[in-house]
Amino acid sequence: MSSEAFAQQQPEDSAAANFSFDQVVAEAKRLASVAYEPPPDTLPSFYEDLSYDQYRTIWFDPKAAIWSDAPTDFRLDLFHPGFLYKHPVSISLVSDGKAVELPFSADLFEYGEPELRPQNTEGMGFAGFRARYPINSPEAHQEFLVFLGASYFRAVARNQVYGLSARGLAIDTGEMSGEEFPAFRRFWIEQPGPGDDTLVINALLDSNSVAGAYRFAVTPGAETTTEVTSELFFRRSSMKVGLAPLTSMFMFGGINRGAFDDYRRAVHDTEGLQMLTGMGEWIWRPLDNPAQLQISGFADVDPRGFGLMQRSRAYEDYLDAEAKYDRRPSLWIEPIGDWGQGSVELVEIPTDTEFNDNIVAYWRPAAEAKEGGHWTFAYRMRWTSDVTPGPEVLYVASSRAGKNLRQERPLFVLDFGSSGEAAISSDGMELQVSASTGKILNPIFHAGQPTGLLRVSFELDPEGAELSELRLLLTKAGKPASETWLYRWTSE
Repeated sequence: MSSEAFAQQQPEDSAAANFSFDQVVAEAKRLASVAYEPPPDTLPSFYEDLSYDQYRTIWFDPKAAIWSDAPTDFRLDLFHPGFLYKHPVSISLVSDGKAVELPFSADLFEYGEPELRPQNTEGMGFAGFRARYPINSPEAHQEFLVFLGASYFRAVARNQVYGLSARGLAIDTGEMSGEEFPAFRRFWIEQPGPGDDTLVINALLDSNSVAGAYRFAVTPGAETTTEVTSELFFRRSSMKVGLAPLTSMFMFGGINRGAFDDYRRAVHDTEGLQMLTGMGEWIWRPLDNPAQLQISGFADVDPRGFGLMQRSRAYEDYLDAEAKYDRRPSLWIEPIGDWGQGSVELVEIPTDTEFNDNIVAYWRPAAEAKEGGHWTFAYRMRWTSDVTPGPEVLYVASSRAGKNLRQERPLFVLDFGSSGEAAISSDGMELQVSASTGKILNPIFHAGQPTGLLRVSFELDPEGAELSELRLLLTKAGKPASETWLYRWTSE
């Protein structure tokens, strides 16, 4: 069904209304000024109780693609409500400054089990949507973006497969009181014009603590970028707010592979947290799958960027032909404007399966959210395969760990590579390694490697400690010659 057909379905009393992002901001402000009202339970209970297998038998009819008859290269598909998606969202199309809400129709979907087709569609709505574009080839419209569930969304660049997700906002992540999950309740999607390569999505977010207005300008391609503008209005104080939150999965890699009996060399959507601080320092923190919940904070002022990155890009790094971890995107966040004082916070949750997202990263402002307060922030997202430090410094190509030859101490082995002018050589280099507890032993540069990378290693004598924060940096003539490698070692 085309967008024109949708418009024809509208009842006479639902004429197109004027639309602007300012209206979304005004609505968010209004919502925050009154008590929070949970979304009504309009979905028939039959669909709330759908099993995963049942839900998978319902799919959007490709012939009903929105904008298939419009002069644009973008297409939209819709998700059926049910299973985990119990609160339908409102989706409107915007054209020439006018918004028209899309009505639910069972005719938009194919039902693998006929008894799943609704007899009464009142209160159904949609669970979310996906966007398609000729991102890989001009012959077909491939999926590159999905908004589905709470404030979650994810995207891919050319020739990638889905991996980590992003969220509109994180509230009280990792807190003993429990996490709050704000949700996008309404979307207004602007129809791109002929030749436009950017899709604009406006969204209204709401939860017990906050209401917000979001604008996403998404440009798919070899690197898919998203320009995000948000205005938040707080209903309460004393909460932990995470801006630009990212969610991913890390099961094992080169440091903790020995804990898993698995034929693969690594299993993760992303392998490290990367930062570019306000002072221009590049930081690399390999991810961990800890025995207990870990929360790490990296203090900064006006950060230039942070993200969860997948640096290992060869099939041989994973040996997984189905999951295709070598093709999962990295996601880099670039603040627009000054974000002030705060910290990048990393949450690592134990998992014994690759089907659970157990990694969260976000910017936590030092300023506290206050009841009645208003925050505005903007940032750029880069869904990409390669964001490494600038050409003047070496980057960490791999991090591995095991026991030393006598099997008595942890041994760490790091390989450094260059993305530009930095020479891959130990000539004139100094190796600086420190530990918050315990003692560093045998820090050395290794002879030239067949890979062309620069290898260093060191051992840690914990001296009875159960935890030690490790730091390594290569310097030359007193200046940083590499990014700073950080890792939290634990005895478990």
